[in-house]
Amino acid sequence: MGAEEALELLDSLVFQTTGERLDTTQRIILRNLWEDRKQTYQNIADICGYTEAHLKAVGAELWQLLTNVLGEKVSKSNFYSVVQRCWRLQRLQRMSPILNPVLDNGKPQELDYNFVGRDREIAELNSYIVRGAKIILIQGEGGVGKTTLARRYFKTQGFYFLELWMAKESQHIVSVESVVEEWLRVDFNEEPGKEFGINLDRLRRKLRDETRKIGVLIDNLESALDRNGQIIASRRPYVELLRVLADPTIQSITLITSRERLYESGVDVTFYPLGGLDECTWQQFFTSCQIKSDSTALGEMCKAFGGNAKAMQIISGAITTDFEGDADIYWRENKNDLLIEPELKNLVASQFDRLEQMDSQAYRLLCRLGCYRYQDVTHVSLQGLQCLLWDVPEEQARRVIKYLTDRLLIEFRKGKYWLHPVICTEAIARLKQSCEWQISNQKAAIFWNNSAVQVENPQDALMALEAYHHYMEIGDFEQAANVIIRGRPNKWDNSISLGVLFNRLGLLETLISVINPLIQNLNSDYHLNILYNLLGRAYHQVGNIKSALECHHKSKEIAEKSDFLQERISSSFNLGLCYTDLWETDRASQIFYYVKNLATTDRNYYQYVVYSLCCLAYLDSSIGQNQNVTYMLREAEAGLSNHRLTSWGMGTSLLFLSLTYKNLSLIETALEMCHQAINHCRQNQFSFLEARATSCLASLYRERGEFTMAVDKHLEAIANMNTVSDKCNLAKAYYQLGITYQRMGEINQSRETFSQAIAIFNDMPAPKQVEKVQTAMASLENS
Repeated sequence: MGAEEALELLDSLVFQTTGERLDTTQRIILRNLWEDRKQTYQNIADICGYTEAHLKAVGAELWQLLTNVLGEKVSKSNFYSVVQRCWRLQRLQRMSPILNPVLDNGKPQELDYNFVGRDREIAELNSYIVRGAKIILIQGEGGVGKTTLARRYFKTQGFYFLELWMAKESQHIVSVESVVEEWLRVDFNEEPGKEFGINLDRLRRKLRDETRKIGVLIDNLESALDRNGQIIASRRPYVELLRVLADPTIQSITLITSRERLYESGVDVTFYPLGGLDECTWQQFFTSCQIKSDSTALGEMCKAFGGNAKAMQIISGAITTDFEGDADIYWRENKNDLLIEPELKNLVASQFDRLEQMDSQAYRLLCRLGCYRYQDVTHVSLQGLQCLLWDVPEEQARRVIKYLTDRLLIEFRKGKYWLHPVICTEAIARLKQSCEWQISNQKAAIFWNNSAVQVENPQDALMALEAYHHYMEIGDFEQAANVIIRGRPNKWDNSISLGVLFNRLGLLETLISVINPLIQNLNSDYHLNILYNLLGRAYHQVGNIKSALECHHKSKEIAEKSDFLQERISSSFNLGLCYTDLWETDRASQIFYYVKNLATTDRNYYQYVVYSLCCLAYLDSSIGQNQNVTYMLREAEAGLSNHRLTSWGMGTSLLFLSLTYKNLSLIETALEMCHQAINHCRQNQFSFLEARATSCLASLYRERGEFTMAVDKHLEAIANMNTVSDKCNLAKAYYQLGITYQRMGEINQSRETFSQAIAIFNDMPAPKQVEKVQTAMASLENS
C-alpha cells in the first residue's frame, strides 16, 4: 500500500467518525512518515518549511485522533503497522467512491492516485508485446502521462527497467556511449570496455541471456529527432542502440516516450498514440485531493486541457492552495486565460505568468531552476534550491520553496527536487530572456563544486562534472577547465584532478567528450597544457595512440614555450609510454632519459626519475643491452618508498620491474614483483593495469614450464583487457599467449593467436610490434 492510498483510507475513516477531513499538515506528517518511518519531526520541518515544535503539537493531536478512530493505541512508531492491519480488514469492502482497483488474477492491486484511468492502455501495451513488439513508442503531447504510463507498465508487469532521460535541448543530450557504459556497470555489474561497438555487443548478450524481465525506458526522445523523425546528426550512435533494442532475439521490452514519431531504417517501432484522461478520471483525482465542484467546472477544465494528466495535477495544486479546494471559484477566475489553447504548454506558461504576479520570489526561483540539467544527475538537493535564492533572506527561503512544491511546479520526493520537463522548458526560456542566466549558472556551478566533496565512484565524478556544464553554458571556459583540473579528495591519493579520476573510474568516453569542445575555446596555456595531457592519456587507454601522440606533443610544446617544468616532464613521460607501446624503443629510451635528467633538476619531481628508470630498465633488457640495467633496478627499487610516487606510478613501476626481471631470467624475483603489482592494483581499483600484470604473470608461469597455469592466466588477462578495451596491451597479451602455445608445441593455436595480435597491432597501427610478432611466427615455420 502506497502513501496516497494510506492517506485516503485514513481520511475516509476519520470523515466517517468525525465528519471532518485530515488537514494539510496532518497529511504532510503521515505521508513523510509512511515513506520513511525513520523520519524525525525536525527532518520533516526542514523539508516542508514548518517548525519542529508545530509539527510535534500537530502530531500529538493526530495520534490521539487516530487512536479514537481506529480503536487501538496509535503512535508515531506504530501507526504504519496499525494502518496496514486496518487495510487488510478493509480490503474486501472499501468504502471510498473513487476506489477502482485493477484486478490481477482476481486479486486487487494497490492504488496510486498519481496514476489513474489507464487500465485499458496497459492492456493494449500488453497485447502489442504478445504479438512480438520489441520497441513501442508512446506518442502524445507534453504532460499527457506518457512517462507515467511507461513506468507503471514496467512496475505492474514485474520488469527491472533501465531509464534514459533525453535532455530538452539537443546539445545537452548525453552521449549514448556513456549511457551504455553506465548500464553495463550499474545494472549488469559488468565493467564496460572502451569501444562502443564492444559495449553494444555486451549489452545485446546481457539482454538476450538475462533471467530478469528487463525493460528500457527512453524518455522524451523528441529532442533527439530532426524534422524527418530521424536521430539528429550529432547523436547518430543512438541508432545503433535502438537497433540492438529492436533485435527480436533479445528478451527486453523498450518503451519510448515522445511527442513525435521515430522513423529510422532498420528500427522496427510500434507506435501507440496516447490521448488525455477522461472527465471521470479527473473527477476521481480531484475528489482524492478533497476538491469540490457543484457545477460543470471540472468537465470544462478537462475538455480545455485535453485531459492532460500534468495539467490535472498542476491545476489541483493551485485550487487546493489558493482557492480552498473550490474548483468552481478557480475556474470562474481563470478560464479566460486557459481556454485560448487547450494544451499543456499553454497551461505551463499561464502558471508561470500567474506565479510571477502572485509571488515574484517563487517565480524567479522557478525560472532559475531551469539552469540545472537533470541528466547525469537527475535531481538536486534542498541546498541546490537554496543557492539560487541568493537575493532572499535565509528565513524566507523555505517558504519560497514550499510555495512552489505546494503548487506541484517543482517535483519533489525524499529530499530530491527536479522540474518536470515541460515546466523546465518554460523555465529555461524565461531565464535566458532575463538578466539572470549567467549568475544562476555561476551559483549552480558553485553548488555542485561544494556538493562533490569526495570522489570515489562514477556517480560522484559525474556530480562533480555538473559544474563544468554550467560554466560551459555561460562561456566561462577557464572555470570549466578548472573543474576538470582541480584536485579532488579521494580514497586512493591525497588529491587527484577530476580528469585523472575519470580515467581511473573508466569514464573515458565522457572525459574525451568534455575536453574536446573545451580546448577549442581556451586561451590559458596552463589549462591547455594539462587538458591536452589528460586527453592524450584517455586516447592512449582506448587504443587511439595516434591521437594520444598528437595531444601529448601539443602539451609538451605548450609546456616548453611557457616554461612549465612539471608539465614538460609529465607530457614527455606520457609520450615515452606511447612510443613504448608502439615498440619504437630507441625513441622511447631517448624520451625517458630526457625525463629522468629533467626531473633530477628538482627533487619535487623525483617520482619521474623512478618511473623513467623502471621504463629504461625494461626497454634495455628487452633488447639485450643489460650493462646498465642492474644499476637502474637498484636505483628504481630504492625510490619506490618515496612519498611522491602516486598509486598509479607505484603500480606501473612494479609492473615494469617485474617485466625487467623476467627479461633477465630472474623469474622468482619477477614473480614476487608481479604479485605485488597485482595486489596493489586491486587495492587501488586499477582494473586495466591489473590485467596487464596478469598477462605478465602468465608469461612467468610459462618460463617456469607451468603451461596449464600460464594458459589460464593468459586467457584471464585477455578477457579482462577485452572488458576494459585496452587495445594495445590486448595485442601484446595475444602475442605472449602465442609464445606459450609455441613452447607447448601447439603450432596451429600459436599461429592463430599470433595472427590475432598482428590484426590488432595493424589496426592501431604499430608496425614495429607487427614486425616483432612476424619474427616469432617465422620461427614457427622453421621449427
